[in-house]
Amino acid sequence: MNQITVIKIGGSLVSEGEYINVLNDIKNSGLQNFILVHGGGNEVSKLQKALGKEPVFVTSPEGIRSRYTDLETLEIFNMTMRNIGTKITSHLNSLGLRAVNVSGVDASFIKAERKRKLIIIDEKGRKRVIEGGFTGRIKEVDASFLKSLLNLGLIPVVSPIASGYEGEILNVDGDRGASAIASSVGASKLIIFTNVEGVIIDGKVLDKLSLEEAKETLKKVGPGMDKKLLACIEAVEKGVDSGIIASGKKEKPIESALNGIGTKVVRG
Repeated sequence: MNQITVIKIGGSLVSEGEYINVLNDIKNSGLQNFILVHGGGNEVSKLQKALGKEPVFVTSPEGIRSRYTDLETLEIFNMTMRNIGTKITSHLNSLGLRAVNVSGVDASFIKAERKRKLIIIDEKGRKRVIEGGFTGRIKEVDASFLKSLLNLGLIPVVSPIASGYEGEILNVDGDRGASAIASSVGASKLIIFTNVEGVIIDGKVLDKLSLEEAKETLKKVGPGMDKKLLACIEAVEKGVDSGIIASGKKEKPIESALNGIGTKVVRG
């Protein structure tokens, strides 16, 4: 099998309709053996508000911001992510590609441990311990499941929902999920597409970062970008050649990212 590329389409691109730009370029680029993972946090929040439920976010002591997922939020999350995955799959199929939408619950190919307790920083800057809800920490990815789909000539479109060890459905972060998938299948590249040019510090896009530089930069970036950069760090640490954060809004986003336009995290 040729080298595998894992592509993550950020929720910002989904909300803005720009994900179509990336999908069309996948067809034009001739890229083969790729796995696509999508986000959709903004769409989850939109549906929550429409249903009269205000989204709740919590911040870890490391400064990572994430959605608090109680049971009702989990139902909305599951519904929204499945809907997005179906739309992406349908568009890829309309381009003459053969895509199939799966979530980590299918064949339990993504197994996650439910976070029973969360340590958060409250509005007064104090550490607090709260119930973990239905958020998961990815522990296992069944690479053979994904490779079997690739061997059939199918494009896996992965919705970031995991299977818990007690049969529960769990919300997992899309960026970290894409990273775990990339390392498990031995991908050569992880490309995370978002609505900005890359990691921007003091108005400048950082084009190339070593692992050490990326870890230092992680302390300086804000919510949203922190998970993307962390996902690239984790992927490269686990054997992926490079993690790339790039804009999905460019005319040829795939070609642009592969040619070094964006922020690339590498070993060394």
